[in-house]
Amino acid sequence: MSLTDRLLEVRPCDPAGYIAFVVDGMRVGLMMPHFAGELSAFPDVFQVSDGMVMLSPSLNGHDERTRAVAPCLEALRDKGEIPGWRGEPYSVGSGLQSPSLFHIERAASVLFGIRIYAVNLNGFVRSGSDLSFWVAKRSMTKETSPGKLDLIVSGGHPAGLSLVENLIKECGEEANIPKPLAQQARSVGGISFRTERPEGVLQYIQYNFDLELPADFTPQNTDGEVEEFALWPAEKLLDRITNTDDFAYDSAMVVIDFMIRHGIIEADHPDYSELLLGLRTDMADLND
Repeated sequence: MSLTDRLLEVRPCDPAGYIAFVVDGMRVGLMMPHFAGELSAFPDVFQVSDGMVMLSPSLNGHDERTRAVAPCLEALRDKGEIPGWRGEPYSVGSGLQSPSLFHIERAASVLFGIRIYAVNLNGFVRSGSDLSFWVAKRSMTKETSPGKLDLIVSGGHPAGLSLVENLIKECGEEANIPKPLAQQARSVGGISFRTERPEGVLQYIQYNFDLELPADFTPQNTDGEVEEFALWPAEKLLDRITNTDDFAYDSAMVVIDFMIRHGIIEADHPDYSELLLGLRTDMADLND
């Protein structure tokens, strides 16, 4: 195994193989043909044709679209087509800072192939020139990647919060990091990819933050989503990422980005150039 195996877990997919989801003249998602067929049961809301699913143009504005889509998704949930219902709204639009066209249930986001977002925190401890990294083990009851290793804090980005507000919220819920400490996190860029998952097309932009934690701080989970935390030296972290698939696939990419930025993976590493290219799909191209 190698670090590049982590990139293969999110290999790019060709938009030509999917059905476009169009709202107000904009393509905002990609879906598999099977799911597009399921939407044909709701002709007043979704107009289904070859190669395209269009949200009915008769639906005007954010609130009207949200109200019209919600009962369709609930019916599909009851039919078993939308597992892992969260009761958490995600915004549908052309970008995070663009006006939201409507809200959609989080569990349906990959089925519709809309662009979704997350915040991630790399929590580390410095001892002289050495770094250690806090690693979480996901609960076995998690809907996605149960039991996998993860970052100290990571979470999807719901409607209604700024990225920093969401990060602070997730810090409290997942690791009991006090707000004054969480506010010291530094924004360090992000990673992005478009890939096929069993349930649909995942178009993902993850916003990453670094937080140097005090040596006497120990994270504690408060929402039941983490089984345990462990503080690993950089060498152990690099070995586990390189030689196993123990980390959740998306978090593995965030860890690789951290290790590159902090010099743990050095420029002479044989996979360095491939890793740099593979960590970021052109964000402007995600829905093209």
